[in-house]
Amino acid sequence: MRLRQIEVFHAIYSCGSMTNAAAKLNVSQPSVSKVLAHAEQQLGYRLFDRVKGKLVPTPEAHQLFKLVADVYQDVDRLRHVAKNLKAGSAGRIRVASTPAFGLEVLPRAVASFRQDHADTVFELETLHFDEISDALLESRIDVGLAFDPVANPGIKEKKLASGRFVVLAHDAETFNGRSTLAVDDLKKHPFIGLNSRGPLGRSLSAYIASSNTDLNIVAWSETYHVAKTLVACGAGVTIADSITAQSNAADDVVILALEPALEFDIKALHLGDAPLSIIARKFIKHLGVVINDFLAVPK
Repeated sequence: MRLRQIEVFHAIYSCGSMTNAAAKLNVSQPSVSKVLAHAEQQLGYRLFDRVKGKLVPTPEAHQLFKLVADVYQDVDRLRHVAKNLKAGSAGRIRVASTPAFGLEVLPRAVASFRQDHADTVFELETLHFDEISDALLESRIDVGLAFDPVANPGIKEKKLASGRFVVLAHDAETFNGRSTLAVDDLKKHPFIGLNSRGPLGRSLSAYIASSNTDLNIVAWSETYHVAKTLVACGAGVTIADSITAQSNAADDVVILALEPALEFDIKALHLGDAPLSIIARKFIKHLGVVINDFLAVPK
């Protein structure tokens, strides 16, 4: 089916009559009837039967409409985006981030960005770093957001901010009111271990290994957020990135400095051979401001 045939079929099916469909499409009824006839001729079967003067969808039409509805929605979105792209004030931005950013930073950035760009539509998802790289290379997303990404051919990076690892404890009394700790200070406490799947995890694992400290690991977590929740529940202490530490801050978790400092970069990623849209470039710049403001506020 051609696009015009899809549009006419969708209108007739949704409106229930040729007259209403023509009014919706702002065309004459004969033109709607003609397009429908051509579509049925090409398909080789009828889409509507006339029953007592009314158009009744055939079983084939019901099945076809399920797919046509999705296509029609995508076409409608395309028209909306195309209309606004010239001004650079609207469009669609597909963003994927590692889970830590999805807790608070990315939602904050999207909400504040839309205050000045109300027509912008976002598609958001959280992925592990290797999945973000794949999504970019397959053009499934426009922007990736990650910690210390490993250089990948075909992907460009833009540094937005720097963060650091911190110690998370259930309350200030866990370490007798101290505000700065070394890995060795954690060995007498139950410790929540973190996987070393991504660049950040590998950096932390190497840091802990270099301290020659045997930690009392009582649980392993796939994500820093779960580790933080375990700390809040009193299961032990952990070391996490400052973004996770400060996201959705709870009264029953305290943040303590880790020394010597272990820092990391926060970067935006995009496909190297595909130029970003005006609106995507604006959002990346805004994202950097939001992240730096977020990290600057003491929790």
